[in-house]
Amino acid sequence: MRRTKALGIAGAPLRQGLFCAYNSLHRTDPHQQSAVRATCGGVLGERGREVKKIYYGLVLAVCAGLGAPHAKAVPLSVYGGLPNIENVALSPDGSQLAYVRTDGGERTFLVANVADHKLSHYVKIGGEKLRDLVWADNDNLLLETSITSTLYGFANERFMLRVYSLSHNEVRSLPGPVLEQDEDNHVINQEWGYFVRQVGGHTVVFVEGYHLVQGSSLFKCDLTARTSTIFKSTPDGDVSWTVDEHGQLASESVYDAQSQHWSIKVYHGGNLHEAASGHAAIDIPAVVGFGASPDTLIVESIENGKKLWRPITISNGTYGAPLPDDQVYRSAIYERFTDRAIGGIHIGDVPEYTFFDPALEAHWKAVLKAFDGDHVELVSAAADYSKIVVLVDGPKHGYKYELVDLEKSSAVPIGKVYSAIDQPAEVQRITYAAADGLEIPAYLTLPRGRTAKNLPLVVLPHGGPEARDTQSFDWWQQALADQGYAVLQPNYRGSTVTESFLEAGYGEFGRKMQTDLSDGVRYLAKQGVVDPARVCIVGASYGGYAALAGVTLDPGVYRCAVAVAGLSDLAQMLRWEGRGNAESRWVQRYWGRYWGSRGASDAGLDAISPVKHIDAVKVPVLLIHGKDDTVVPFEQSQLFYDALKKRNGDVQLVPLAHEDHYLSRAETRTQMVQATVDFLRAHNPPD
Repeated sequence: MRRTKALGIAGAPLRQGLFCAYNSLHRTDPHQQSAVRATCGGVLGERGREVKKIYYGLVLAVCAGLGAPHAKAVPLSVYGGLPNIENVALSPDGSQLAYVRTDGGERTFLVANVADHKLSHYVKIGGEKLRDLVWADNDNLLLETSITSTLYGFANERFMLRVYSLSHNEVRSLPGPVLEQDEDNHVINQEWGYFVRQVGGHTVVFVEGYHLVQGSSLFKCDLTARTSTIFKSTPDGDVSWTVDEHGQLASESVYDAQSQHWSIKVYHGGNLHEAASGHAAIDIPAVVGFGASPDTLIVESIENGKKLWRPITISNGTYGAPLPDDQVYRSAIYERFTDRAIGGIHIGDVPEYTFFDPALEAHWKAVLKAFDGDHVELVSAAADYSKIVVLVDGPKHGYKYELVDLEKSSAVPIGKVYSAIDQPAEVQRITYAAADGLEIPAYLTLPRGRTAKNLPLVVLPHGGPEARDTQSFDWWQQALADQGYAVLQPNYRGSTVTESFLEAGYGEFGRKMQTDLSDGVRYLAKQGVVDPARVCIVGASYGGYAALAGVTLDPGVYRCAVAVAGLSDLAQMLRWEGRGNAESRWVQRYWGRYWGSRGASDAGLDAISPVKHIDAVKVPVLLIHGKDDTVVPFEQSQLFYDALKKRNGDVQLVPLAHEDHYLSRAETRTQMVQATVDFLRAHNPPD
């Protein structure tokens, strides 16, 4: 089972394409994904009443109480800097709290005792790109990091897993050297999924990775015995597995990108038996997790434009009928150590959580009620759910982590996410009609202290495009609003609002997906909220493409554009994607769905490639791009810059040294937001 670990969810394999850019560069920090992180279940007894607030005395200077709103804008270096607190995780027994703290560019992960609030451990991690922090058990923490590297001639963002043992006070890599089976250590230090089990009193981490001789492999890493072995391997490329609560293989999923054949096999009677199979060009059925019983797996698929969850009974390999619509979610909440689905997550204006157990559901609703209508996101929990960590965002409580103790009916602040941000600007939900009548859900953030009339506007489309914006905290949006701009974030067609809304974007890349944005500008102008003569477009990843398309394919709407890691030449992008591996075939088919193209030689791509419409650019353009971007190559910005410069256009190109697609480093992230604001102030001043 492949898992998007930063979100603590399982589902379709995480593809390394533009559409997987963590909902775009600005949408959510890779450092601070705030939905469920390896959460766990358990039935609670009757606990209740109102959650009371007291201050939590951890050794965090950022735990001070909320003050009055700032009279002036928060420095851009605060928004650009990494969060002061992130990756908060509660140990299975609820006695320890781990988190990452950033002070002045220095990053450290710390462990504190919940009972006496004292630090017990800390490890400096410097400038490493830490993606996730999860407890394997009460003594071991799993640290997922990534580096930009080149392997076999292909540059990619390589994810790696390490374990920190509190009792030994040491960090070591997983899977690490494999015993006996591999004297020459052919294990590549890379992983694309993992899950934790308790087997015979031992904590075992099963890691999906690659062995140079045996191919795709599932490594069994026994943290208690401190050994690693190859549990299962196959020469097939795109493979994922599930392991049951006893540490036994439960299923194996295989996809061949060339033949487009997929199969899901279950392990019963001592052998693997095919339970389901078929052909899929893009939407590949995938195991979500275990169902209500340990003998059941849940498989997610898209059929006739509808997301379905189907059960597979492992003991006989039976593939069942789809579950009712009200039992199908964007992702699942999991029980620790089993990956049994104990609830579901729906992503609307904010993440919404449903627990299948009535007692757990009642307790979660009590937590929501206690925070007086502010947004509450589930981050981590003790194994018995007696304590949970939540991320709260709203006018009453600011933007901070809180530790809720259901046994004591109390909540204590862990700390503000950004120590210098007391009160984020309010994000309003709006809806407007596109030119063809489709209702577009969007979010509008207004600058503080200004009347909502004739304001300067920044249109900030999200990346993906297969993603969506929500009302949750967005550091880029907040930074722009704090500088005096109204900020519009449309969920254009093609966004993951519903399956049908997503499919409305197929073939509309650079077409209706683009005019959905300018229709929002016209709506706000008609309402008198914004001045239509003072509108710029800013975006990253797909949003960067939309910024370039806004001044080439839909000119006359924007007076300037900022494109971060944006596409400009779609045919060249497809040629770059088609570098010979099987995965690239899937990626090209994916883009064909949105672009309406049949490959890099399709002449129709010129119609929606901004670089082919340079003569339409009559306004200033700022291009910003990470030099280490392995999702959208730097050349995409360079091509646009060269073409516009050749025509004496007003264009700037800001390269971000040693930066990837995700704006992972504080220095270059701050450089990006500062350059953006300087550019906007020069060409669309907010005052």
